[in-house]
Amino acid sequence: MGRLTCSSSAILLVVAVVLLVKAEVALCDGCSYKRIFSFGDSIIDTGNFVFDIGNGQSPLKELPFGMTFFKRPSGRICDGRVLVDFYAEAFNLPLLPPSIPEEKTGQFATGANFAVFASIALPPSYYKSKYNFTMGVPSDLGAQLASFKSVLARIAPGSTKAVLNESLVLMGEIGGNDYNFWFNGDPKNSRDTPDQYVPDVVARIGSAVQEVIDLGARAVVVPGNFPIGCVPVYLNAHQSGNQSDYDEHGCLRWYNDFSQRHNAALKQEVGRLRSKNPGAKVIYADYYGAAMQFVRNPQQFGIADPLVACCGGDGKYHTGKSCYKNATLWGNPLGFASWDGIHMTEKAYSIIAAGVLDGSFADTPLRHFC
Repeated sequence: MGRLTCSSSAILLVVAVVLLVKAEVALCDGCSYKRIFSFGDSIIDTGNFVFDIGNGQSPLKELPFGMTFFKRPSGRICDGRVLVDFYAEAFNLPLLPPSIPEEKTGQFATGANFAVFASIALPPSYYKSKYNFTMGVPSDLGAQLASFKSVLARIAPGSTKAVLNESLVLMGEIGGNDYNFWFNGDPKNSRDTPDQYVPDVVARIGSAVQEVIDLGARAVVVPGNFPIGCVPVYLNAHQSGNQSDYDEHGCLRWYNDFSQRHNAALKQEVGRLRSKNPGAKVIYADYYGAAMQFVRNPQQFGIADPLVACCGGDGKYHTGKSCYKNATLWGNPLGFASWDGIHMTEKAYSIIAAGVLDGSFADTPLRHFC
């Protein structure tokens, strides 16, 4: 009888341990985030810009935008889903609604996306005062944060920290347009100038991360910039007759090196934020490395040429025309990395998201770091 009791106890103990392990794995793999709040630009805008322009005409309101997944224009600057959509799906959440349409009334029970097409990190006044350069943009990181705080105060009065404790915050990608508008603006612009303001862009992103942590956020993802030297719009605008200006993949060396300088500074800022906030998890997402996967080995992902746009004009990189009714659709977007010459396809975003969620392109794979 004693042996039976002991055996039964042992079995019960083993069962309990197995259940505990399963619970821990479920907690880690399932991630108990109840909401995602995101900030950024056109890379993850899910409809704010399109809503903001009201009845104004825009290619973004017409097919082929949205053709792959939604079968209609969705407000995304893509043929289908964008990065934040894949993150929401990974955490079993609905696709994030854009914040602006319901900024005054929505409850955002599973989060909201504050990203706006063409947004920059620093305010436009910074560039006007320091460089006499006008950036006519619809939004910047400060404006998005102000809207976020207003929404939080309305939907969670007195319990902001509790809401953010159970939320994932995606801080970008933001800052890319601070460079894009300069590099691809006035041809007289010196390409060396953005190196001067990289520290200010990075500091602004860092201060935004600190703001959301101070409000109660405990999980913040900070993505780096993409390899802009591989972007068709850059390749077309900055063509060179000197082959040494290109790497072995056909990308512009100097512009990719610039992206890596920004990313190195941003990673250093993430390290500083971690040291300052030991109770929060601040994760750097390596969008540069994740994107270089399909630049280096496009065939592995079913991509024919990662340096040409799917929708655009007849030039070498399929640029020169906006992705609109008179543009050329060069094939199925599933075989392309670039959608319209500057934004990526759903296929490319799915590869990057997978590398961040379960691969080696985040300090800890995002799906497992909670």
